[in-house]
Formats: sequence, C-alpha cells, structure tokens
Amino acid sequence: MLHTIDVNFLGTENSIACYLLESEDGPILFETGPHSTYSTLIEKIKAIGVNPSDIKHVFITHIHLDHAGAAWAFAEKGAIIYLHPFGFDHMNDPSKLMSSAKRIYQDKMDMLWGQMNPIPMEQLRPTQHGEKIKIGNTEIISWFTPGHAVHHIAWQIGRKLIAGDVAGVKIKKGIVVPPCPPPDINVEDWVDSINLIRGLDLDEVYLTHFGGIQNINEHLDQLEFILHDWANWMKPHFDKGTPPKEVTPLFVEYVKNQLIEGGIDNKGTAQYEAANPSWMSVAGLMRYWKKKVPTND
Repeated sequence: MLHTIDVNFLGTENSIACYLLESEDGPILFETGPHSTYSTLIEKIKAIGVNPSDIKHVFITHIHLDHAGAAWAFAEKGAIIYLHPFGFDHMNDPSKLMSSAKRIYQDKMDMLWGQMNPIPMEQLRPTQHGEKIKIGNTEIISWFTPGHAVHHIAWQIGRKLIAGDVAGVKIKKGIVVPPCPPPDINVEDWVDSINLIRGLDLDEVYLTHFGGIQNINEHLDQLEFILHDWANWMKPHFDKGTPPKEVTPLFVEYVKNQLIEGGIDNKGTAQYEAANPSWMSVAGLMRYWKKKVPTND
C-alpha cells in the first residue's frame, strides 16, 4: 500500500508530500521533505503504524531541500538513500548546497528548511537510467528525468510513478504549473522527460506538490503548454536585459492571474506559492535563456 503523507510545510496543507510504501521487506520512503518538517513526517509515519527506524530504503527524486532535506536524518537511522549520480557529492557534503540556499533565503533559512548534515558515502546508492532495484518482491525502476534539475529521477513502482517535480505542481483541482528555480531549468530536456512519462504504462502519477493524478495525458499536456508559456513570457524581458527585480513582480502577478483564471481561490494561490514560489522561476527561466541564447560577451 502506498500512503501519501502531508508534511504541512509552513503550516500549509497539500504543499509537500512524501510517500510511504509498505512492502514485504519493510517500509520504503519516497521523498523526505525538508528537515524543518521532519518531526511532522515522523509523527505521521508512526500514525500509519510504522516505526521510522524500520525504514531502511529512502528514494529521493532530486536533492532540492523540499524533497531531500531530511534524507540525512533517515541515514542516521541506518537507511540507504537512493539518488541520481549527479547528486551524490552534494548529499555526501552538502556545504555548497546549503551555502547557495543561504544566499537566497538568508535569515529565513532555518525556518524554511532546517539543517542538512552529510550522509556517509556507503549509505548513498546512485542508480542508473532504467535500472531495476529489487527490495524484497518490490521492483522500483529509476528513470532519469532532467528538465527541472539535471539530477532528477522519477521512480516507477508497477503502474505508479513517483514523479517529484518533473510532472509539475498541481494542488487539488488547480492547474498544472512547472517549478522553474535555478540553476538547471532546460525546457527541451523537460519536454523529453514529459514524453518519457507519456511512454510509460501508468495508472497514476504522484506529485511531491501534491498527490496522485489519474488523467495523466491531460495533465502532461497542460504542463508542457504552461512550461512553454512561462519561458516565452520571460524571453522578451531577457532580450531587453530587464533586471530580474523588475521582472519579478510582473511575473508573480502573471502567475497569480493564471491561477485565478484556473478557478483557484486565495487559499489555493497561497498553497501554490508555498509549493512553488513564482519569484524563483524568474531567476530559473532567465538563466535558461542566458545559457540558450548566444551572446557576444
């Protein structure tokens, strides 16, 4: 059985999910959320009837703090952390990752994300694209799915897919939006990853932000449309060299209007902002165009 666990990030429901799979070889955790919500996650794991110390296999879709920030705490309890090879060094020594995050979040760092400690090399298990991992009778397939991050993996269990961020953000009956923070956003890679998911034999896709979806093709079509829409909205501002601080309020308003037009109320827009702060997509998409468009510099 696959359990959806809401870690109530920033006191907001339906913002960050972790997934607990009960298997014949013990519980398996997908995503850990940030360390700031670790105590909530532990409480909810216990409420399911699982001893957190029995979790010996933790799969993260990528190393961003809202997905993997508490992985080290499970490693301290003896868990193996399965991840993309590109994330190995950062999880073994998270100092650069945390330093970069502190420059962005400054004095809000601890409140948002908590701490992140190194994970010993022997407890990090890099996987390969298409690799099948057997845990008891449970088979988990590792699909490399870049676009949101170069170190992104979607994990397939039978006809279910733990999709992290590559399948976008969708809260309840809201629209699908692409989380586009720096530094790795690549629209072309993301579309390739969307097409990979389209080609899998799936009944349900599980989003970290937030929950399971069944109308997979419709969902992915909307994600691809808005991904291009956001990138194309940003391009003229990049071409003109508009400073990001001037672009940010315009883009935040643009996204808010999209959400409202999609039938989302004020509570819903706050949930979307907690799950996917639109201001972060400005830097991510500006960086995408900078890498894509040749300059004379």
